[in-house]
Amino acid sequence: MSYECFEVSLDGPVAQLRLSRPERRNAMTTAFWRELPQAVRELDARGGVRALVISSSGPHFTAGMDLAVFQDAALGTATVDERARFRAKLEELQQSFDALARARFPVIAAVQGGCIGGGVDLVTACCLRYATRDAYFVIQEINLGMMADVGTFNRLPKQLPEAVVRELGYTGERLSAERAERLGFVNGLFESHAALVAGALEVASRIASKAPVAIAATKRMIAYARDHSVAESFEYLNALQPGVFSIEDIRRSVAVAKGGTTPTYADLPAK
Repeated sequence: MSYECFEVSLDGPVAQLRLSRPERRNAMTTAFWRELPQAVRELDARGGVRALVISSSGPHFTAGMDLAVFQDAALGTATVDERARFRAKLEELQQSFDALARARFPVIAAVQGGCIGGGVDLVTACCLRYATRDAYFVIQEINLGMMADVGTFNRLPKQLPEAVVRELGYTGERLSAERAERLGFVNGLFESHAALVAGALEVASRIASKAPVAIAATKRMIAYARDHSVAESFEYLNALQPGVFSIEDIRRSVAVAKGGTTPTYADLPAK
């Protein structure tokens, strides 16, 4: 797999997707929006990838949307046809990050420096977020005269207190990594970029050591429960569990726990 905006690497069942244009502060160009879902779907289709870490290069995670994207003719809204094209383009961008949420494996964001604009949309679509102590998050869109529209306001209110989301969305000011950790948005902090990536990969390795079918089902169940009532989530769980429950995986886990070894599980089926 070769991409303009990313470097992809595999270490057994753990994949790393690295934003690789530090000279542009990893701005989200037109190619970025095309390549991200393609890369994630290709990794998911393998079946053997059990966790993904999204990291970055240079001093900042991402500067957000490349301003050249705003020159796209599809962004006009003066006529009915233009509004229809605008909506289609908006849905295309949203689906790029939906690929992270829809992947069968957990996705971990490793954020250093600035995570700005579209970067916030991206990391809210991830399962876990780790950051360097000097990292920060900015809903930059309000500073550009627009509302964030690629996922921030759809996901962030489920991940931070509403008053905090309003503060960030209205002011466009920075949310420091340390405050984000206190609020539960960031799972852990690291002193350096290298330590951050190593730490995120270590968490991914721990996840990858678990039964892949159970991990994929857990990801789906948590997402469903987030968006539905308790009663509805029980109905969903009771329909989901019979299709994913594996007594073989349970017996294998118990046996190796007694023996002090690492269990071996079958990969998810390739797509």
